[in-house]
Amino acid sequence: QVQLLESGGGSVQTGGSLRLSCAASGNTDGDRCMGWFRQPSPGKTREGVAAIDSAGRTSYADSVKGRFTISQDSASNTLYLEMYSLKPEDSAMYYCAASRVVPGLKTRAPFECFKFLQIWGQGTLVNVSS
Repeated sequence: QVQLLESGGGSVQTGGSLRLSCAASGNTDGDRCMGWFRQPSPGKTREGVAAIDSAGRTSYADSVKGRFTISQDSASNTLYLEMYSLKPEDSAMYYCAASRVVPGLKTRAPFECFKFLQIWGQGTLVNVSS
């Protein structure tokens, strides 16, 4: 089983930037996906923000395209989310997520990663003030 630990959240002003990190441990071998979700408040729906598969293919929510970049360092099993031009509506708890091995991953479209992300970290809070 994969364990995930996020870090890097904090408070910034509108237009600022942050980099979130997610350290993965456990069995991370095989064709898998990793990604970031966010939840503005406990009662709201968790939204898929960005995902990446083990081949490095990425997918982004329309709301963050051009401002967020997802990347991974396979050597250290660390996932990153670089966030630029932050807006108040980006404020949320950000969760790192991982999949189990995905059958036929190479034949799937990158956006399909979101539906396989089922293992969650504890979350890191991002607050963007106006």
